[in-house]
Amino acid sequence: MAFVNYLTNSVAVKIVYFGPGLSGKTTNLRYIAQKLDSSSRGELICLESDTSRTYFFDLLFINAGLIGDFKVHFQLMTCPGQVFYEASRRSVLSGADGIVFVADSQVPLLDANLESFESLRRNLEELHLDINTLPLVFQYNKRDLEDLTSLDTFNNLLNPYLRPYFEAEAINGRGVFEAFRGIASLVLPVVRQHILTEQPEEVEVPETETEKKMEEALAKARMDTPEAEPRIQRQISQDIRKIKLKSERDIEKELEKLSCEFSKKG
Repeated sequence: MAFVNYLTNSVAVKIVYFGPGLSGKTTNLRYIAQKLDSSSRGELICLESDTSRTYFFDLLFINAGLIGDFKVHFQLMTCPGQVFYEASRRSVLSGADGIVFVADSQVPLLDANLESFESLRRNLEELHLDINTLPLVFQYNKRDLEDLTSLDTFNNLLNPYLRPYFEAEAINGRGVFEAFRGIASLVLPVVRQHILTEQPEEVEVPETETEKKMEEALAKARMDTPEAEPRIQRQISQDIRKIKLKSERDIEKELEKLSCEFSKKG
């Protein structure tokens, strides 16, 4: 559930990108960070293992306007795709308000997608979160490659209830903001209701102010010209903060620290 800080009048909304290794989760966050103006986002934070280049997770803050008097911030995080980081997955998923499941569209990786989705269901269950009620969208990534799993196959195996799904080529941005907008549209009404329910005194909360603010930021991002891309790439490479960790306990401590810092923003 979104964290509401009544001292700072801010709301922290946690969106987790989940999927098999190398499916494009980090690419989504990098593209969003590249395209959004620096005034609308924080730095991209990467937790790395000390033995490989694998990211434990990536973290990106996005300012998203207001719900009533409350400033809304999205916290975008990725879960590690490798199976041996199962405990890290649970740490990242804890407190999630919404999930973007990033599937790799290549046919040889269909089993990896199914295994990852089962891991998502299992971890949410251990966290007492119901995958059938939690806001969830699917991003079928790497549609620019050959030998692809069909949309019908994906939906039959992963998405039989036909939750929102998006074809994507995250490497060049296709479907990235569409998936983000899709999960935001599912999460924000829940957050708004949460604020209304928790308010000590009943107040009127506009329904579209946050969505309008976010749409303006996304529209501005899409207007960037191809000529600006090298500059953006250089800038985002400078904004990435990397933290090396060794143990699961270190990961949990860093997650708790970053979440605490995030909840106080605003």
